[in-house]
Amino acid sequence: MAVIEVRNLVKRFNDLEAVAGVTFNVEEGEIFGFLGPNGAGKSTTIKMLCTLLKPTAGRLTLAGFDVAREPDAVRRSIGLVFQDNSLDDRLTAEENLYLHGLLYGLNRAAIKERIVEVLAMVDLADRRRDIVRTFSGGMRRRLEIARGLLHHPRVLFLDEPTVGLDPQTRSAIWQHIHRLRREKNITIFMTTHYMDEAENCDRIAIIDHGRIQALDTPDNLKRQLGGDVVTLTTIDDSRLQQEIAGRYGVRVIKDEEGLRLQVSDGATFIPRVAADFGGQINSISLRRPTLDDVFLNLTGRAIREEKPSAASLMRLNRRHGRRRH
Repeated sequence: MAVIEVRNLVKRFNDLEAVAGVTFNVEEGEIFGFLGPNGAGKSTTIKMLCTLLKPTAGRLTLAGFDVAREPDAVRRSIGLVFQDNSLDDRLTAEENLYLHGLLYGLNRAAIKERIVEVLAMVDLADRRRDIVRTFSGGMRRRLEIARGLLHHPRVLFLDEPTVGLDPQTRSAIWQHIHRLRREKNITIFMTTHYMDEAENCDRIAIIDHGRIQALDTPDNLKRQLGGDVVTLTTIDDSRLQQEIAGRYGVRVIKDEEGLRLQVSDGATFIPRVAADFGGQINSISLRRPTLDDVFLNLTGRAIREEKPSAASLMRLNRRHGRRRH
């Protein structure tokens, strides 16, 4: 059963079409992911679903409510963890959650009960009375997830939930997310540009330039490529890119790793290309396709590392400024 339905969604900012007619469903209880680079339309789509932006065109429903006509009902049905930290670091964890509960109109007794519940979910019960500025980045992220769950939403939106965190902390965050889904059967809609993080999703929509390029399970997306991925480094990648593509009738993509191509049987292809191009090849590697290969095959480019948002940079500058004084 679809808890989110999106039909022909468009968002324009003057001459820029940030979202260009996307259509998809999100099933109840699944982890659904938007995978794409910065500026692909991921956050813009989430903001429209969360009533923070009005669509230029299209129809959105969430938990049975029309997003345009019933925004208050939609807001009561969702939790949202923003890409940028939105906690008040001068308050304690408990005070941040209490304020959130008041804003959602929960009675004080219910707020206190739910604070205990959600802090236990993210293993922060022993830090409830600590000031948030003493928390690590991973702890702050877990607290924001707890805050998003405080009012028992049907859908939790996670916009780049682990951006800027180290791999170990990212893994810990995802252990908590999976446990929440198992225990609460909550629907999770997340955006990411991390390929390994996208593997946590039941289904992924690969989005680029405001359009969905493909939508399926991670395994099915990789299976669609077929065969093996061969990466070559050569004495002249630019020249040999065309020669290899012409000789074997395959698409050859040049990136910082060298020349990348998909072939049906890498074990037989490697001796052939080594014999044909002799001393012009410096190295050859062979592996199975990844989501990075899927994105590269669909868009012709790899996802680059996300840059900090403008808001993040402003906060960082203010923090450094306080330290200098």
